[in-house]
Amino acid sequence: MAGLLGGLLGLLFFGALILIPIAGMWKVFEKAGQPGWGALIPVLNLFYLLEIADKETWWLVLFFIPVINFFISIIVMIDVAKNFGKGPGYGLGLALLSVVFWPLLGFGDAEYVGEQSAGV
Repeated sequence: MAGLLGGLLGLLFFGALILIPIAGMWKVFEKAGQPGWGALIPVLNLFYLLEIADKETWWLVLFFIPVINFFISIIVMIDVAKNFGKGPGYGLGLALLSVVFWPLLGFGDAEYVGEQSAGV
């Protein structure tokens, strides 16, 4: 019985670790004028992230190259953060601590300003 309870608690915990960033990303997409449901579809969400980050579509290919994809993710997340008026540290948080930073950006008071915030 204890094993079953532990398994269910683990399932709930890891389910929350997946659903919380997705919910935050959904709200971020909506703030940026993209469809929120795009956060649910694996490659499409990268496409929308590139649009929010003001990157060209061919950057999508870079997400599928091992090792390079880690650095590209950080660059794109920093640009997403800048387009919401946040600094590069926030973008690093989006890339490395998504369970915390995506909901903060999505449900917080940050507004999408696009390329206007390039001076941040």
